[in-house]
Amino acid sequence: MKYRKLGEELEVSALGLGCMPMAGIGTGMYGQANRAESLATIDRAIELGVTFFDTAEVYGPHINEELLGQAIRGRRERLIVATKFGFAFQDGKMTGVDSSPANIRRACEGSLQRLGIDTIDLFYQHRVDPNVPIEDSVGAMADLVNEGKVRYLGLSEAGAETLKKAHATHPISALQSEYSLWERSIENEILPLCQDLNIGFVPYSPLGRGFLTGQITSREDLPENDYRRNDPRYSEENFDINMKLVEVVKVVAQRHSCSPAQIALAWLLAQGDFIVPIPGSKRRATLEDSMAAVDVGLTAEDLDELEKAAPVGGTAGPRYGDRMMSMVRL
Repeated sequence: MKYRKLGEELEVSALGLGCMPMAGIGTGMYGQANRAESLATIDRAIELGVTFFDTAEVYGPHINEELLGQAIRGRRERLIVATKFGFAFQDGKMTGVDSSPANIRRACEGSLQRLGIDTIDLFYQHRVDPNVPIEDSVGAMADLVNEGKVRYLGLSEAGAETLKKAHATHPISALQSEYSLWERSIENEILPLCQDLNIGFVPYSPLGRGFLTGQITSREDLPENDYRRNDPRYSEENFDINMKLVEVVKVVAQRHSCSPAQIALAWLLAQGDFIVPIPGSKRRATLEDSMAAVDVGLTAEDLDELEKAAPVGGTAGPRYGDRMMSMVRL
């Protein structure tokens, strides 16, 4: 495994593990998960040198943090645990965004308990709350740093002006947003800003929610209750158009005798040494395949071919439906 820095100080493995698909996420958004296999996947990640593990209060809710906490018990020291807050809950269901100082503290205390740790290494605001000034939210997060309950701060899906204001209030170590060969909108403004401010960038859904792996060849490959059946980019009108990109990824993969997933991740790693993707996995086989991407070196010819196949804005369909899109880039 290779290693990179997020911000000034936080060293993590060059690829982290997105834990969201594990434990079924309550509803099995990406198909049902097996708890024993999920735990074994985290074990294997640690064996491979992965130090960066990403979860969130809302995943389940709570189930995912509990699973990760169980998996890392007794070997906390060498690992970097990232979790996210930012939602209100009622009767076990998410009801909306809430980044009030009181909710931030509540979320932090709950995450610490479920994870079984004394300090959260990287504490993200999951979505910007338009009803709370970002300075107030980050100020409350900074209080947790001063109390030793959190080490570093992050934001997720924040817009440029919000990121500037947040960073001026307290150093932000990482911004997490969707970024992949089929979602490149952050390259216009967000990515250069992160470079300028020395803020690490953590791409989630780096494999296009599985699309870029080449394993899904039609909508019928998705389980009936799979979240992606409602994903605009997986829709009947967009699926075949977006598959053209996958065919190019497969060609490059054949050239390197590796998987399409490894090419997609290697492309992200080649975009800058401040970028740390977090491919999600719930099985050891997919984990091992993804982590091998750190050893794939793309040539200038490869990068040019992928650039032509996946220009900024070239993917058919928005990445979310209207409700979810209303919560990003605030």
